[in-house]
Amino acid sequence: MNRLKLLPAGPVSRRFPGSWGLRGSLWAIILTANVSAQELVPRAFWPSPVGTNVLSLSYQHSQGDIIVDQSLPVTGVDSNIDYLQLSFQRTFDFAGRTTTFSAIQLASDGTTTGTIDGEEVSRRTVGLGDTTLRWAVNLMGAPAMDRKGFAAMRANPEPILGASLSITAPTGEYDEDRVINLGGNRWVAKPGVGLIYPLSARWLLESEISVAFFQDNDEFVGSTREQEPILNAQLHLIRRFDRGFWAALDANYYVGGRTHVDGLRNQDLQRNSRFGATVVYPLVPGHALRLSGSTGTVTESGGDYELFSLSWIHVF
Repeated sequence: MNRLKLLPAGPVSRRFPGSWGLRGSLWAIILTANVSAQELVPRAFWPSPVGTNVLSLSYQHSQGDIIVDQSLPVTGVDSNIDYLQLSFQRTFDFAGRTTTFSAIQLASDGTTTGTIDGEEVSRRTVGLGDTTLRWAVNLMGAPAMDRKGFAAMRANPEPILGASLSITAPTGEYDEDRVINLGGNRWVAKPGVGLIYPLSARWLLESEISVAFFQDNDEFVGSTREQEPILNAQLHLIRRFDRGFWAALDANYYVGGRTHVDGLRNQDLQRNSRFGATVVYPLVPGHALRLSGSTGTVTESGGDYELFSLSWIHVF
């Protein structure tokens, strides 16, 4: 089991004034906005006919060191967390271009174990995380289309260039006297641009570059916590087998995210990468299952964990 350790008392008290609330209670841990920088999302810019709605209910499980916030005075934990994620997406016509709007809400039930001052502790937490809204528009190669136009595009795909903006709102549960919380207590904006390049009618190569910008958290255990932007580059090799049936190999690399607490810089620059795979298989018309998994391949600062996901997708 990995160890959960406190830094020496002197430096900690200077860097984090105020009440810790560490020993009086166990830890509440969930993936927050930091982890969104590590997401592997293939076909994020693949179009659909105008008027299409997609409802998705996902079960996710993560295991390992998921405390990616290295400004905390801890090093290493063992965590097992189950998630339920509900998302809704609608496609519409914006200035003649295919455009989507998505809303995503995450809930978790997790257990984290470790040791503090030689004492083993365990904490189970249940609650809601922050809400994310995403807007995306295809700038090239995917004009707004009906089902007939979509079928023609799918049979003979062309390069697609898209742009997106994700906003994470501080709606999750937050206690300013705790170091680790369910919500991030700050807004996060993540603009991005993506390109889908058809290698053939069935093989697609997709790339995306995004940057996450973080608002300051002025209620971080009596201090102000700042975080520098995180740059995330993704690459996906996608194989289309049949209508609604496809698979992808996924990889990313992200860098940045150094934090400052009351103006003091932490040694927590992230230079990490993940690798994973995704399969989507149609069941009956309008319903499909999605299975995905990923693991850390290069981990310099936190984020060394495995993530598995099973989703039910309803298209209407």
